Amino acid sequence: MNTSSTIDHLIVTAPNLKAGVQWVRDALGATPEFGGKHKNIGTHNCLLSLGEDTYLEVISPDPNAPDPGRPRLFDLDNVSEPRLATWVARTSDIHSAVSACTETLGVIEPMSRGELNWLITFTSDGSLLLGGIAPALIEWQGTFHPSQKLRDEGCKLLAVELHHSEPARVERLLQSIDLDTGRIRVVESGSTTSPHIVAEIETRQGVKTLS
Repeated sequence: MNTSSTIDHLIVTAPNLKAGVQWVRDALGATPEFGGKHKNIGTHNCLLSLGEDTYLEVISPDPNAPDPGRPRLFDLDNVSEPRLATWVARTSDIHSAVSACTETLGVIEPMSRGELNWLITFTSDGSLLLGGIAPALIEWQGTFHPSQKLRDEGCKLLAVELHHSEPARVERLLQSIDLDTGRIRVVESGSTTSPHIVAEIETRQGVKTLS
């Protein structure tokens, strides 16, 4: 069974889109564009191209959407300020990847936004696995990828560092989903340091970092 995967996009969570977009603009000198609404989970987003088949997503609760009646994904019900919270790995066979994964990634659910359709893993309580170090898995339905229609803001993802106190556990996870780790580095952090992600991004003003 094919469980190979690669980094698909970074997730910046924010209490609202305006704050999230401004945070990214201040850090990278580039402005994410509006993506759309996720009606079934009460969220909306803005997107920024990070090169071919990779992008950054700013996501927040949608104040105009009805209560989804369930916890929002990526711990969005508890966000007070923008931050690089987690990431999403793309696979061509999400069911096989979930079965092979050494961590419990949650259930697989269908989602859509406009002409986009995909399957993605959800935790039942909306929490971030391994403090956001474990990715959500996504399988795009069809050949269209959202990065293909994003404007070029001069940004390119160079590397992602996954900081965790149990690096061997993180390495096992990445191996279990057969992740292309060309741009991924696992970094051991102290036992008192919270798990966190650092992304190196090439911009028109030089290499910048998000954390």
